[in-house]
Amino acid sequence: MNHLLDSLTPAQCDAVRHVEGPLLVLAGPGSGKTRVVTHRVAYLLSEGIRAREILALTFTNKAADEMKARLAQLVPSESVWMSTFHRFCARLLRQYAPIVGIKENYTIYDTDDSHRTLRRVLAQQQIDRSTAAPESVAAAISWAKNHLIRPEEYQGRLGHPLGVIVEQAYPAYQELLARCNAVDFDDLLLHTATLLRDNPEIRRQLDDRYRFILVDEYQDTNLAQYAIVRALSIDHPNLAVTGDPDQSIYGWRGANLRNILDFDRDFPNVRVVRLERNYRSTKRILEVAAELISHNLRRKPKDLYTENDEGPAVRLVRYETHRDEAADVADQIAEAIRVGRRRARDFAVFYRVNALSVTFERALRERNIPFQMVHGLEFFARKEIKDVVAYLQLIANPANDMALLRVINTPARGIGKTTLERLADHARSRGATLLEAARDAGAIGSLSRRAAKLVGEFVALFDRIAPLADAPIEELLGHVLAESGCRAQWEQSDMEEDQQRLANIDELLTVGREFDERYAGDGAPLEAFLEETALVNDTDDWETEIDRVTLMTLHASKGLEFPVVYLVAAEEGLLPHERSRERPDQLEEERRLMFVGITRAEQELQISLARDRDYRGRRGMTVPSSFLMELPRDRMEILGFDETVPLLLGEWDECRREPAFAPPRMAGGLGLTTAAELAGQGTPKSVSPDAFHQDMLVRHPKYGLGRIVALSGSGDDRKATVDFTSSAVGRKKFVLKSSPLRPLKR
Repeated sequence: MNHLLDSLTPAQCDAVRHVEGPLLVLAGPGSGKTRVVTHRVAYLLSEGIRAREILALTFTNKAADEMKARLAQLVPSESVWMSTFHRFCARLLRQYAPIVGIKENYTIYDTDDSHRTLRRVLAQQQIDRSTAAPESVAAAISWAKNHLIRPEEYQGRLGHPLGVIVEQAYPAYQELLARCNAVDFDDLLLHTATLLRDNPEIRRQLDDRYRFILVDEYQDTNLAQYAIVRALSIDHPNLAVTGDPDQSIYGWRGANLRNILDFDRDFPNVRVVRLERNYRSTKRILEVAAELISHNLRRKPKDLYTENDEGPAVRLVRYETHRDEAADVADQIAEAIRVGRRRARDFAVFYRVNALSVTFERALRERNIPFQMVHGLEFFARKEIKDVVAYLQLIANPANDMALLRVINTPARGIGKTTLERLADHARSRGATLLEAARDAGAIGSLSRRAAKLVGEFVALFDRIAPLADAPIEELLGHVLAESGCRAQWEQSDMEEDQQRLANIDELLTVGREFDERYAGDGAPLEAFLEETALVNDTDDWETEIDRVTLMTLHASKGLEFPVVYLVAAEEGLLPHERSRERPDQLEEERRLMFVGITRAEQELQISLARDRDYRGRRGMTVPSSFLMELPRDRMEILGFDETVPLLLGEWDECRREPAFAPPRMAGGLGLTTAAELAGQGTPKSVSPDAFHQDMLVRHPKYGLGRIVALSGSGDDRKATVDFTSSAVGRKKFVLKSSPLRPLKR
């Protein structure tokens, strides 16, 4: 027990040693919050509390993984459920799905799938999109779910046209989700909260199981998440929450600041511990942050302090144009790297909106400075990835009509819109799924013979891969790619875009292999894999060890830290965002967002703006952010301002242009093959199993030439499924370590 407490401050010890009863830890930025959470879990275990009785919840997979890793160092033999809210609810609903009206093999729709489903509903309801954009209807439905309002309870605002449309669309959208045996992200929380509210016995059982609940980043919880943890803490009110009202930046996602501000009202006997010592930033950076956030009213004041060095002055720089801003930031980074003072990974550039990144991408690329952009959702949002994953979704859940609509003509098979509409009509008239209707294609009179034949061929394709549902993910993906033609459609193309798509497909196979290597659950891994890919977070693809400059939004920066931070475009209308102009609560959230960005910096911080910026269609003069007036000038170095350009508040020019987004280009290409290799000569006597990859041409001394269609396993157990060119041989499976297969590079 002593080793758990020796390295902690008195305040941290107070939080760690509290066992029975509610606990509120108000943790300032860089105050060792994660350390307290993991040490507290270890302390509970040392007190004889069983691991299965402890539940730790947070908001990102990266944060959950970090907590698991730290706990493993403290208590290697124990396994505590540490998870995101959505993942916890997803697993819970697998167990209790029928009670909330779904089946255990339900599909989790991402935002794109949800919007496609909603557009289908609006079309069926004959709602004119010009009167209500699908995105607006989706936002209203999401708001309702986050506030625990079910379809039958929703009432639109009187006299508001959108409310009338949502009243009509919300029930139909939810009905279509149920028919597809699917849920969206908000449903994971809503269904769980409803389950706990409407089933007292289940609530008691879960409350008794999870006697000690820890919630990290409690300031980011919405009403549904609040209802879940509150329901699980009635009989055993051992709820420990950590968070900081000053870092609540997700109101637009439904986060409710009152959850943490009113925690002591929910639990009058709560123990409150304040973590005010900052271990991350220099004194000057912390003073600038503290002065800024002191202008907020809705907060719980803390006396932030640090024993770190003073550090250099925080720089506030005004450039002539946004191009000058990006060029100077890139030059500073390049010079620090050149003289060996810094590495690329030491730097981060933060901006309020993603559209601002393009100028910095270009400036860094021109100077050959490696960088990474943090968009965790983007890999699984790419069309080619979503297409392949949709095949897996349909295998796991044949009722998933949206998955079928995505894959039935991907790659193009000549199955057109009219054919799909007639399939949908047939399905509706019989209360069937689209896949069931497709199986009846030959008997649907409205379908031409050619259309029925094409649909039948797709069903036959599906029936060939569906029996592989229990296979390892990498192997299943290989068969899907081979049977569907998703890979073959780009293989003969020399276009860089198609080579990038092939590279993305190969990366998906790598993701599948890595999942197989760590999967330790019961039963087939497909369900768990789809759940994992659906619940990707913003920063899940951020590589902490790679030596690159990081570009990210202020929202994505939450929970991270960097030696040097550039906070750019501190201009009225961008930071604070123009939407917050008339809303004091939103203006405070924008100030919290800037506070979060400032407190990510460890040693150096530069805040900048440009006199002229291209944004939203036109080039115009900017107005400095009103937040700059709240910073302590005597603790800063101010550059680029003179008596003709005072730091005064003003109006933001509404007519701006948003720059086109240009992601970094990635090279693609094919390997060359020697004549000796093609002849099966000159190959090594033994080949590492890792030398083989999806779609590789191989030679077998007896069976001849073949192509790998699927891979699975790792190390000595790695296996390959090969289609041989000889029809007499067909498809065979090999353990690569002991097989005579030899690769032929292409």
